[in-house]
Amino acid sequence: MRMPPALRRRAAPPAQWGAMDRWGYEKRAAQKGHRHIAGADEAGRGPLAGPVVAAAVILPEDFHHDRINDSKKLSPAMRARLYDEVYRHARSVGIGIVDAVEIDRINILQASLRAMAIAVGNLDPSPDYVLIDGTFRVPVGLPQEPIPQGDAVSLSIGAASIVAKVTRDRLMGLYHLYYPDFGFDRHKGYPTREHQAAIRTFGCSPIHRRTFRGVREHLPVQEGFFRC
Repeated sequence: MRMPPALRRRAAPPAQWGAMDRWGYEKRAAQKGHRHIAGADEAGRGPLAGPVVAAAVILPEDFHHDRINDSKKLSPAMRARLYDEVYRHARSVGIGIVDAVEIDRINILQASLRAMAIAVGNLDPSPDYVLIDGTFRVPVGLPQEPIPQGDAVSLSIGAASIVAKVTRDRLMGLYHLYYPDFGFDRHKGYPTREHQAAIRTFGCSPIHRRTFRGVREHLPVQEGFFRC
């Protein structure tokens, strides 16, 4: 089936590779002989509750979409639409999830890198090159390239950013059904005033990150509080 023009990759001369061409990093990896090039990103480093979720995406070479970008710059409705587009057209999507208990055990940076490694490991076909949002390498035995603000300059990382964010937001919506006092369906675990007030009132739930400031101060068990 012929892909709609809006989704086709727009050719760009080499002079435009990099920040001006969202396929630039992928093209340079392909020139080195790599065939399965993945973008990886995570969502959920800043919240006080819930997991960190990562996604890895391998896009087809003829994919293009002007709106794919850093997921934080998009409305929830647009993220949901683009999430569907990525799943519809991607060659492979992998998800990695590291829960609050593991985050407390190994710290949020290591948990984020582990989540991305899991996401990369869940790709089929397996990638032979990985573009990573950020400045740190992930613990996988593959050639990789960390790119600061990569979700804004790489289409593959931007797609992964959207998938990770939507997946995590939907997980937090499910957690709201189990712990409705905290409003996870609204703030997704981030330290909003509403969330901080709920912690002061109800203590912490089993999915709160006990080592995070804003949670650890409320750990002593009191009457009516959840036991972490």
